[in-house]
Amino acid sequence: MSTLLEIKNLKTHFFSKDKVLPVVDGVDFKVKKGETLAIVGESGSGKSITSLSIMGLVPKPGGKIVEGEILFDGKDLVQLSENQMYKVRGNDIAMIFQEPMSSLNPVLTIGEQITEVLIYHKKLSKKEARQKAIELLKIVGFARAEGILDDYPHRLSGGMRQRVMIAMAMSCDPKLLIADEPTTALDVTVQAQILELMKDLSKKFESSIILITHDLGVVAELADRVIVMYAGQVVEESPVVSLFDEPLHPYTQGLLSSIPKLDEERKRLTSIAGNVPSPDSFPKGCRFNTRCPHVMQVCIDKQPDLIEVKPGRKSRCFLHEEGVNSNG
Repeated sequence: MSTLLEIKNLKTHFFSKDKVLPVVDGVDFKVKKGETLAIVGESGSGKSITSLSIMGLVPKPGGKIVEGEILFDGKDLVQLSENQMYKVRGNDIAMIFQEPMSSLNPVLTIGEQITEVLIYHKKLSKKEARQKAIELLKIVGFARAEGILDDYPHRLSGGMRQRVMIAMAMSCDPKLLIADEPTTALDVTVQAQILELMKDLSKKFESSIILITHDLGVVAELADRVIVMYAGQVVEESPVVSLFDEPLHPYTQGLLSSIPKLDEERKRLTSIAGNVPSPDSFPKGCRFNTRCPHVMQVCIDKQPDLIEVKPGRKSRCFLHEEGVNSNG
């Protein structure tokens, strides 16, 4: 499969009066055409700011891409003007946000919001756009699609609003769909339906997906490949099956061991001690060293590189570097 998106040494920093916060700090990864890549990690690991960097939506003032390339179909999005980026957003790259109620305009009908995208990007007439909007709502599972068009967002349930967001995102047949925690606010049954829908649409439209989540159950259901982020960096990259069978990085091991399993009884769930450090207080050396059960002296002195440990698998950990042992 050929590469659709390649991110090279992406650094997105936030600037306050006297501080520089390296929220995304040297991130590299690729997304192939037609694949679903999951980005996982706790809150504060830099997942969402990575996706907003791709979309050219880093919050301003204060946030800025200070280094790196975002190559989409060979074009560096970092170098595009806001006007050029406006044509890419919604057309070639679309995004589904985690809270559909705050992403939909409460004073416009569902039909007005979907047709607006189609008229701008696809240059359809109002009548054609309305017909296309009805088709899209049917594709995402609305039986009474025409009735929904004239409804306002507050009249719909959370699951229905998320389906509308997906219909809007898919309206221009994007090559890349970024889904930021698309099922967080939904109950488990609706969650499963939305994931199934995204899987089907990705095949139908031949779109690649970047799925941003902290829910490893969602990852197992939808992703082909996974990158794990911690404190603004990628700490592991792996095909999804290998990640669950044999997590390499101690942080990934901690995330997986905290998931309850149906076939074993536990009085208490395992958890990773401590919290993700704030960008203004990243520890020296490995950023996981304050929480890691395998910490060695070298982890405190130096920052590990993200290295290939096995074919298709990378880890940012001294445990995988030759010549480094647990005695430091």
